[in-house]
Amino acid sequence: QVQLVESGGGLVQAGGSLRLSCAVSGFTINKYHMGWFRQAPGKAREFVAGVEWSGTYTYYGDSVMGRFTLSRDNAKNLVALQMNSLKPEDTAVYYCAATSGYGNIRTVPAYNYWGQGTQVTVSS
Repeated sequence: QVQLVESGGGLVQAGGSLRLSCAVSGFTINKYHMGWFRQAPGKAREFVAGVEWSGTYTYYGDSVMGRFTLSRDNAKNLVALQMNSLKPEDTAVYYCAATSGYGNIRTVPAYNYWGQGTQVTVSS
């Protein structure tokens, strides 16, 4: 059974940091592109960061560039998202996603598997 389980969300003050983790079971991620998305109330799901299966290329959304860092640990079958200098506008549910396909990994339709999400709330 495929499962992506996010953890590490919570409440933090503006300027603070959080580290999200996504533990994967049911397949090994070493041949999968992995991504993080977020969705705020009333808004569409937004690309945050993605890494190709080889780890050669990592992409970030414009709004998080320079503040967030995505990493993957194939040996542990997990990916992490280090979030620094958090802003109130980063408040959202954050989702981990995986795909073995060839679509644009910056887009929602490219992904086959999704986690249930973890809430991140940044207070001003």
